[in-house]
Amino acid sequence: MAKIELGGEKVTTYGNLPSMDEKAPHFELIKSDLSIGTLEDFKGKRVVMNIFPSIDTGVCATSVRNFNKKASELKNTVVLCISRDLPFAQQRFVSDEELKNVTNLSDFRDRNFGKDYGVEMLDGAFEGLLSRAVVVLDENGHVIHSQQVSRIEDEPDYLAALKTLL
Repeated sequence: MAKIELGGEKVTTYGNLPSMDEKAPHFELIKSDLSIGTLEDFKGKRVVMNIFPSIDTGVCATSVRNFNKKASELKNTVVLCISRDLPFAQQRFVSDEELKNVTNLSDFRDRNFGKDYGVEMLDGAFEGLLSRAVVVLDENGHVIHSQQVSRIEDEPDYLAALKTLL
């Protein structure tokens, strides 16, 4: 279990992020059109998982914007923005912002992603939501970078995540 901070309070997550060089756990998440999206859908691509509590908070929205901008500069790379927001809220945000380089996925239905990736918050004001984290995968689905952001109020380290893909 990771210990993170939200508004000065300690929060516990369900577990820990997948380890370096580990094969990323399988997932089934909900796409904007309510179909199922899986890790296998991105086989052969490099994947940046931008994981966060809610698209309707300032730092989460900023991370989506920043990864959208950076993704356009990377070859064979997809950015997955993953939260427990309803797919309608995720799609509204990217449509309003005219973002083209991110794929929204929601863990609202079966809630297994948060457990399998160790990012579900078990207590605190955001209990049940996903913590802020970044997991980067190579073309074979192995973890090449991960960051559990220690304070929910902080942005992820974009440079460290993207540097692994240069």
